[in-house]
Amino acid sequence: MSPHFTFESFQEDELRKNGFSKDNKSQQPQILIALIVRQRRLSIAYEIFAGNTFEGHTIIPVIKKLYQKNGVKDFTVVADAAMISTENVQQLTQNNINYIVGARLGNIAAKLLDTIDKKISREDGRSIRIETDNSYLICSYSSVRYRKDLYEMNKQIEKAKQVIEQPYKSKKLKFTQSKGEQIMLNDALIEKTKKLLGIKGYYTNLNESKADNATVIKRYHELYRIEQAFRILQTRPIFHYKEQPIKLHILICFIALVVSKHIELRTGISIRKFVDESKKIVDGEILNKITNKTVTINAEPNQKMKVITSKLFTPH
Repeated sequence: MSPHFTFESFQEDELRKNGFSKDNKSQQPQILIALIVRQRRLSIAYEIFAGNTFEGHTIIPVIKKLYQKNGVKDFTVVADAAMISTENVQQLTQNNINYIVGARLGNIAAKLLDTIDKKISREDGRSIRIETDNSYLICSYSSVRYRKDLYEMNKQIEKAKQVIEQPYKSKKLKFTQSKGEQIMLNDALIEKTKKLLGIKGYYTNLNESKADNATVIKRYHELYRIEQAFRILQTRPIFHYKEQPIKLHILICFIALVVSKHIELRTGISIRKFVDESKKIVDGEILNKITNKTVTINAEPNQKMKVITSKLFTPH
């Protein structure tokens, strides 16, 4: 995933460029950060790109660098549909890299849609696997997703009907189509949408012996951990304007992210709670496990509280 970080400035340079902004600040320079997160939200690498870089063009360079630098032999890339293009999938396949990506079922061919409609069972947790030309398409059904999709579809149909009844308010909507100057409902698209209610799709090149349907779906749903990691990766405000200080600032933030997650894994509590509890400590001892020496910290001589934190920050 690649978030955009804007600067309170309007001057571009080689790194800070105007580009697509998720904060609606397209007129302000920004940078792009690609973060690689493994299971349990553990961040392992990042890359910085110029602010006008398209997100979909960041994933292959980042993976190749990680692959070459660390000699990784077997891993699986998990990404949402927005991050993966047909070209990216081809490059992953050529480099023998496994992948799990979200499928945009609204764009699939009519024949494949009919196959899904006939094969899938509309029961919670049920899934099917269909072999396509380049990979496997896994589809799962959820009644919760069905209700959500049905609500969204009906809301969009009502908006389309209002536009048809009041042509002077005409605008392009999902379920409308034009025939000359006449606007009408797109019945074919509505029928197609009905067939996909409650269904979510995933593409993967992993065969079932390596990862069954449940495993593929579970790994994809863990993408939310990247969102959580970026919430912790607090880089703003950035007061630097030159490239080197900006990169050093991001490095410090990344180190803080890694240390925060390390603390959570070792203590079993959230970093927020850990920080809140740490603020109460006035005396402490930190054991350096490399030198085996203890460093004592005394904030208030009158206080008797002492906390041993030797279990933290164990070198690996």
